[in-house]
Amino acid sequence: MKTLLLSLVATTALTGAALAQDAITGFNIGILGGENAQDRMTNTECFRAAVEAELGVPVKLFTPADYDGVIQGLLGGTLDFAWLGASGYAKTYLTNPEAVDVILTKENLDGTTGYYSIGFARKDSGITSMEQAKGKTFAFADPNSTSGYLVPGAELRETFGKLEDYFAEVKMSGGHEQSIVGVAKGDFDAAVAWADGLGAWEDGFNSGAFRKAADAGLVDMNDIVEIWRSKLIPEGPMVLRRTLPQDVKDKMTAMLDVMWEKDPKCAYNVAAGEAKDFVPVKHEDYLGIIAARKLQEGM
Repeated sequence: MKTLLLSLVATTALTGAALAQDAITGFNIGILGGENAQDRMTNTECFRAAVEAELGVPVKLFTPADYDGVIQGLLGGTLDFAWLGASGYAKTYLTNPEAVDVILTKENLDGTTGYYSIGFARKDSGITSMEQAKGKTFAFADPNSTSGYLVPGAELRETFGKLEDYFAEVKMSGGHEQSIVGVAKGDFDAAVAWADGLGAWEDGFNSGAFRKAADAGLVDMNDIVEIWRSKLIPEGPMVLRRTLPQDVKDKMTAMLDVMWEKDPKCAYNVAAGEAKDFVPVKHEDYLGIIAARKLQEGM
């Protein structure tokens, strides 16, 4: 972290004169779907306020109805920052490789920088494996979600074949929260949502969609059971619009780099649960997901 901060200071010092001509007058943050808009606004208000204090300009939060709303905002230049899933970043990059720069990602408590797609069902359904979910109603989260569609869809198709034939019906719930609540209420027989896979099941793991739903009182984890788990998925990147002034990018990166030390409560909200740190990440870390996304898109 010290090395990163020193590098940012040096970069800012070298380019300060040029950057003075590129001052911004506002900063827009896009928040991915997966929970209702008001909860997203409430959970990230601390982050909005911190960014506003750091940059000295008005900062607004935007909560599009789906993942693609954030992606299009970044591509169109109306959003300056977002924390994308790996698949969302892949789509952004494949549409315009010059749109955004990756900066940081989440490091879990065990030092890993990945998470899982977790298949689950109601405990009283009798479904304890994906094999037992055959012929049932199954929900993915969003077409642009890594753990809510891209990875589990690919892995499940590899094992079970065409999913529309394997399940009685395949639906898109609209987000991870909607999938969890939908299964809990019996709207879907089974679904997938994301988690770091660490900690206690009854807590909703240490971080992820289950933890956020459990913290919000939307689900009792004892009412649902895990029935499947994907391979480890690379944690998605925080990204900044590439054409932002360098000093703005440096300030944002430096602020997030020390957030777990300076404001762990807000970092918990941003990370959707417990984590160790936010750490540097690079484009090359997502080449595998980009390749998978190209296959999905038929590119």
